[in-house]
Amino acid sequence: MSFSTILSASVDGLQAGLIRVEADVSNGLPVFHMVGYLSSEVREAGERVRTAIRNSGFEYPPKRTVVNLSPATVRKHGASFDLPVAAAVLAALGQIPPGSAENCLVIGELGLNGSVRKVPGILPMVMEAAGHGIRRCILPAENVREGRLVKGVEVIGVSSLGEAAALLRGEAADPLRKDGGDEECMGEAHGEDGLPDFAELQGQENVRRAAEIAVAGGHNLLLIGPPGSGKSMTARCMAGIMPPLDEEESLEITRIYSVLGLVDPESPLIRHRPFREVHHTSTRAALIGGGAVPHPGEISLAHGGILFLDELAEFNRSVLEVLRQPLENREIRISRTYGTYRFPADFMLVAAMNPCPCGNYPDLSKCTCTPAQIQMYLGRISRPFLDRIDLCVEAPRIGFGDLEGTVRQEGSSEIRKRIVRVREIQKERYKKDPIRNNAALRTEDLRRYCILGNREKKLMEQAFSLMELTARGYHRILRTARTIADLDGEGRIRENHLREALSLRMIDGKYWRR
Repeated sequence: MSFSTILSASVDGLQAGLIRVEADVSNGLPVFHMVGYLSSEVREAGERVRTAIRNSGFEYPPKRTVVNLSPATVRKHGASFDLPVAAAVLAALGQIPPGSAENCLVIGELGLNGSVRKVPGILPMVMEAAGHGIRRCILPAENVREGRLVKGVEVIGVSSLGEAAALLRGEAADPLRKDGGDEECMGEAHGEDGLPDFAELQGQENVRRAAEIAVAGGHNLLLIGPPGSGKSMTARCMAGIMPPLDEEESLEITRIYSVLGLVDPESPLIRHRPFREVHHTSTRAALIGGGAVPHPGEISLAHGGILFLDELAEFNRSVLEVLRQPLENREIRISRTYGTYRFPADFMLVAAMNPCPCGNYPDLSKCTCTPAQIQMYLGRISRPFLDRIDLCVEAPRIGFGDLEGTVRQEGSSEIRKRIVRVREIQKERYKKDPIRNNAALRTEDLRRYCILGNREKKLMEQAFSLMELTARGYHRILRTARTIADLDGEGRIRENHLREALSLRMIDGKYWRR
């Protein structure tokens, strides 16, 4: 037989697609030619495959070899096609029985000695195969645990081209082969070691309360205060009170990390919500993703968790402005001439900043900044960006009495229990809607879930005028009030809930006066 076909897969953005690897070996000049809209790294596979075949002990006669990766309209990237190309060539040479790889997905990079090396993006590729009814996958041994996260698929790991050929000939079997979804293959849950506990945060009762409300409803939070007031520590403490992930969310987040090759081979399933801390020198592409072949950025890596921007006013204004659309739509769209890429961006934004360059404003006895310097510093944060922040809280300087006080502060474990209870309330309330928390309520949903009485409407009418709220700002206050009501166990939003929600938005008026 001079023609053979092997199934493989590729990842473009976060989407995987099946690729049919076709090989034809015939008499003619001894060339190895690959076609099918290939990137440079895929074209280089020809040299790796020929050398790996010879060094693995297989016969490779000097014949004309043509390999096609179909469909030809899809751009192929990465080194994951090495193993399927080698298998297709060996099948065309008759060294692997025809039909042995039927209904089987093959993925892997080859070394020149025939060893099979791990590749990124295994999880979305195996999930795509399972969706097309493929029930057997041959993967690099280092990627096996990741592949076995997918249920109902027989995942087999190989460490060399010789092992893969033997498997396809039916001469050997992986002693650890099993269907995906097995708990043993999911590894241990990643711990949260190193995260500070709220019990270590002294004083700052208003900050602690705002942090709890923010996590309970998935709201964005801005902390303003002098250096050393506990802003960064509060943000890191929030990572320890996030609610647990369900199975669907875990796979969704793991899929993103898989594409970037960031999963742990021994414990691939991500079971805790991500906490991504971004430096103020980061670029727009680092935040939203991009590149010649677009990849997810920090925003997508924070999907389902927290994106922490410390020293917010030090960020380039153009970098902050790219956050506006993801904060509103909870997804990122990157357009290229050959397609549009969509990356998830359902994250909580937690930001911290000083009130002025020296950090002491509005204490005029200590502040050394001129009014122009303060205005320029705060002006780096635009009003449209602030409109997308649900809670804005001032973190005052911590006094000696707070540091040396004997009053025991509530720990993260106790706060987390309340947050889990509130998230369960929201899950039950929105079980018929595509909503996971109060912060995700759409405008049309507010009329159903944030009903106000006459007194509450009158209060909001006054606040709308006095605070010069925009429609977006008004809706965000309603969402925050809905979370406060949930924390109080109330089915309806009351006047006290609205007053607290309003107080958590008034501090921005102190610094950004119109």
